[in-house]
Amino acid sequence: MHYTVKFPNKTVSYLLNTSFEHIDELIKRDECIVITDKNVEKHHANLFKGFKKVIALEPGEASKSIENVQIATQELLDVEAHRGSYIIGVGGGMTTDFTGFLASIYMRGVKFGYVPTSLLGMVDASVGGKNGINYQLQKNLLGTFNQPEFILFDTAFLKTLPSEEWCNGFAEVIKYACLFDKEMFDELVEHDIAYYQKDDAATASVIAKCVDWKNKIVQSDELENGRRKLLNFGHTAGHAFETINNIPHGHAVALGMLVACKVSEAHGLDKQVYAQLKTLLQQYNLPVIIDTNIDKVMQVLNMDKKKNNNGIDFVLLKSIGDAYLKNVTTENIKHTLEEFTNAGDS
Repeated sequence: MHYTVKFPNKTVSYLLNTSFEHIDELIKRDECIVITDKNVEKHHANLFKGFKKVIALEPGEASKSIENVQIATQELLDVEAHRGSYIIGVGGGMTTDFTGFLASIYMRGVKFGYVPTSLLGMVDASVGGKNGINYQLQKNLLGTFNQPEFILFDTAFLKTLPSEEWCNGFAEVIKYACLFDKEMFDELVEHDIAYYQKDDAATASVIAKCVDWKNKIVQSDELENGRRKLLNFGHTAGHAFETINNIPHGHAVALGMLVACKVSEAHGLDKQVYAQLKTLLQQYNLPVIIDTNIDKVMQVLNMDKKKNNNGIDFVLLKSIGDAYLKNVTTENIKHTLEEFTNAGDS
């Protein structure tokens, strides 16, 4: 399925359930630089033949650094990349974040596209036009809002995806279900990762639903001044857990969603929702407890981009499929974190 989505400054082509072979209809290989990671390069080396340059980063969030931006910039200069050059990111969320940031600042901006290879990248990270790199303890502190020219979704890449990365991806799928789609939440309850690994059509359907939800939100608020902030559900505390405990992004988001549910209970959320979400996360092999340093978590939260005055804009739930934004005091958040970590898996 191919379609386009119009944003204020760009029309993006979405090529869902499309083979990587169609990349040659979008770019000229000998004028295009690929950014990927070494794992993807190892598994799919045959796909990268004929490109002007392939820059392979070390896998993992640590590669989203200013040092790697400097190294990659020099590599672009070495092959005489210019304003008319094209850069494509082929990989997971780290790769697409890094690619979008580099392409946005190199010579004040060159064209770029994405081929996400992980489930997390397909359902969330590659979509929406937010690009960034990390700085010190802060995730995506340095970044841009800039849409790619295209995103090509080839689910064949998922065949080499480790089971752990399927778990990470489903954390974001569950996020969308909690925010907007009770029907999808109920569908997820009926299945598990093994089901989706075996059923390509079901996986493609889930990806399409998440992409559609994100595009609807981003179209109405591309620069995250209002409704787009809802997409941060689970990410506020989650990013802090990811940084302090050095855990995978999906694991951190899963825990962050549970924290958000605990905060939501103080504002009227039925306690059964927490139990339902915890059960679903466990069903998709995601963690529901964490041993962390609360003071360090609060240190990270106090530098969060969503902080203002004495509070942080937190995404809460009224019910499954119905989310809202509320400014929550840091004292309230710290108290909830203490309750959450002390309560174990209760």
